Amino acid sequence: MTVHVARVRPAARRPAGPARRIRGLLRRRVDWLTVRARRLGGARADAGMTTAEYAVGTVAACAFAALLYKVVTSGVVSGALSELLNRALHAV
Repeated sequence: MTVHVARVRPAARRPAGPARRIRGLLRRRVDWLTVRARRLGGARADAGMTTAEYAVGTVAACAFAALLYKVVTSGVVSGALSELLNRALHAV
């Protein structure tokens, strides 16, 4: 008569003391880094302007260009630029 005895594996040894604490800290750090990487990946995928933002940006750029044109073509600025150019050309 044969008797079969089930082999019992020894339980996995858990680190004790500081090693256990360090393992927990490392696990939390890796989890934190994983979350940060996912957030950054999502931010990169969402980078850029949408169509509405392009429209607003284009209107703002046109308004700035028109304002700059008015300032540069005004009498005071035009005279100052002409005087600056004359001095620069006659200095040589």
